Amino acid sequence: MTQEVSLDALGDGIFRIRLDRPERMNALGVATCAALRQTVSTAARERARVVVGTGRAFCAGADLKERKGMDLSGRLAHNGAIRAAVEAVASARFVTIAAVNGLALGGGLELALACDLRIAASGITLGLTESRIGAIPGAGGTQRLPRLIGPGRALQMMLTGEPVTGEYAASVGLVNEVVAPDALAARAEALARTLAGRSAPGLAVIKRLVYQGIELPISAGLQLERAVLSETLASADYAEGLAAFAEKRPPRFTQELD
Repeated sequence: MTQEVSLDALGDGIFRIRLDRPERMNALGVATCAALRQTVSTAARERARVVVGTGRAFCAGADLKERKGMDLSGRLAHNGAIRAAVEAVASARFVTIAAVNGLALGGGLELALACDLRIAASGITLGLTESRIGAIPGAGGTQRLPRLIGPGRALQMMLTGEPVTGEYAASVGLVNEVVAPDALAARAEALARTLAGRSAPGLAVIKRLVYQGIELPISAGLQLERAVLSETLASADYAEGLAAFAEKRPPRFTQELD
């Protein structure tokens, strides 16, 4: 890892990815994006079950100071690097939690949108602010935000470019919950530990069914669900779950992600 992105093992298959560019409010430069992709790959190789993404300020978006000196090909390459980092998070089979502190703007919010769950500290700001500088969200924001909060609210955020509060974000489903800033890390880790206690392959299947199924008619989504049910009910983790239920004890799931 570079000093801009760190990976810490918290035990029980839980890892923390931390952006650490305080002088740029964790803005996404080309090198930062490459390091983030590498870190996500490393977490997968280390058999991560849950990954919490965080930073002192979550992420201010694309590093515009870096981009200002680029020609068109450089700007496109920079956007491609951000997009690749966001997609690495979005396609991870382990569960991802964005612990959003300070702000998440532009590409920073797109990074949070790529996570499965989002917890925000009170008093933060979130927004897809690209329209304020004549740009568009170019790392998935125009597609993920409407799917999460509906096209009307998403369009208002993107067209105005005005940030919203964490409290508003929670009210429309953009974040799952809002906690006090000094409780953010503990709450994210507590949620991660709950999830790490579930069947890792089972959670990966749930993620796949939800993300693929939401793009399909309900009948096709139900077929997708039925297609994986046999494998799930035949799994070692399900057998352990049934045994634990009968014995009135917590299950001890042992299956790892492939």
